[in-house]
Amino acid sequence: MGLLFITFGFVDFIDILLVAIILYQLYKLVRGTVAMNIFVGLMLLYMVWLIVKFLNLSLLSTILDSFISVGVIAVIVLFQQEIRKFLLLLGNTDFVKKRFALARFFDNANNSTSGKTLREISRACRNMSKTKTGALIVLTNNSELATYVQSGDTLNADVTHRLIESIFFKNSPMHDGAMIIIGDHIKAARCVLPIDDDLVLPPQLGLRHRAALSMSNETEASIIVVSEETGSISLVRKGDINYDITPETLVSLLGTGAD
Repeated sequence: MGLLFITFGFVDFIDILLVAIILYQLYKLVRGTVAMNIFVGLMLLYMVWLIVKFLNLSLLSTILDSFISVGVIAVIVLFQQEIRKFLLLLGNTDFVKKRFALARFFDNANNSTSGKTLREISRACRNMSKTKTGALIVLTNNSELATYVQSGDTLNADVTHRLIESIFFKNSPMHDGAMIIIGDHIKAARCVLPIDDDLVLPPQLGLRHRAALSMSNETEASIIVVSEETGSISLVRKGDINYDITPETLVSLLGTGAD
C-alpha cells in the first residue's frame, strides 16, 4: 500500500483563501435572516457530497450528483436577493474604490460632509428626540444614490437643523419616507428605501430601523433613525446598529465613518 502525498503550494493557499473570503461574505449577507438555515443546509449537503465522492460510494454519489447538478439553479432561486446584495457589495467595497478610484471618473464634485453639517444634523436629532418626532436620514459622501433620490422630492438645499425638523414635522407633507443628504446638501426628501422582510430585528426596532438596515446592506451610506415611539437615536452603517446613542456620540461616529 503506497503512501498518499498531498502537495500544497502557494496557488492552493490563494484558492482556499478566496473561497474562505467568499463564504464569509455570503455568511454576513444571510446572517440573521431566514436564509441562514438554508445556507447551512446547503453547506452540509456539499460537505457530505465531497465525503461520498472521496469514499467512492457509487450509489449514494449518483443520488447526490442529481441534487448538485441542479444546485446552481436552486441557489439562484432561493438566494436571488442575497446574490444581488453580494454583487452590490463587490461594487461598493472600500478596497475596490481605493485601488481603482472609479469615483474619480464619475464624481465631478467633492461631496465631503463638513463638521458644521454634522452638528446641524445632530442638533436636529436632539430636538426631534425630545419631541419623539420620527426621522430617517441617509447620509453619504461617495454615491449619488440616484435611484433613491428620484423616488422622492428633490430639494438641493443647505443642511440646517430647522429645515430638517420642519420636514419631519408630523403635519409636514414630506415627513414620510427618508431624507437623503449628500455632502452638505439635502438632496431629496420623502424618498423610498428598500425593505428586506427577511431581516430579524429585536421587537423594539420598527419599520424605520428595518429600512435603515436594508439600505445599509445595499449601500455604504450611514443612516440615522429617530424613533417615533421612544425618541431614541440610532446610527446604522454596514449592517450594524448603534442603538440609543447621544447626539454627541452620533457626531463622533459620523466623523470617524468611512462614507
